[in-house]
Amino acid sequence: MRKALDRIYLAAGALSAICILTICALVTMQVIFNLITKLLGTQFAYTIPSYADFAGFLLAAASFLALAYTLKHDGHIRVTLFRDFLKGQLGRAVEIFTLGLCAVAAAYMTYAMIGHLHESISYGDVSTGIIPVPLWLPQSTLVLGLALFTLALVDDTICALLGIERADHLDDIEEEHHDV
Repeated sequence: MRKALDRIYLAAGALSAICILTICALVTMQVIFNLITKLLGTQFAYTIPSYADFAGFLLAAASFLALAYTLKHDGHIRVTLFRDFLKGQLGRAVEIFTLGLCAVAAAYMTYAMIGHLHESISYGDVSTGIIPVPLWLPQSTLVLGLALFTLALVDDTICALLGIERADHLDDIEEEHHDV
């Protein structure tokens, strides 16, 4: 079970990285097109339709898909001063409480985003750019990212309740993929 969860978090992190690379490719191509237009004139004016919309959708996807992966790598900005000050049972109780509270909040956000996604599907909402993109497509990545973040928080909460040290199992999974 542990390896399956870690692989899911890693896959979400990889999808996030792919989204960032795609943004870089889109923006780079548009900059090249703008340079061509500037150098050769408007008869060579090219553009990627709705590239700014696509970049925005990809940025949102990258941000939300990276949440669980980042949590598992302790990459989120956390207030550790107070946590490190509290040792023993009190520190453990505070850790369990905050993880549980965050898991509940993330679950609520996931639930709310699912409702928003459902509305977009029901009303047939589309983006306002040159290319009308059904909004349920980018919103689906937000729901997936929030659901995985909720799962990661529940995972951490259960580990804290059971007294299992948070070990970074993802490094082992990443090394396996590099060896292949």
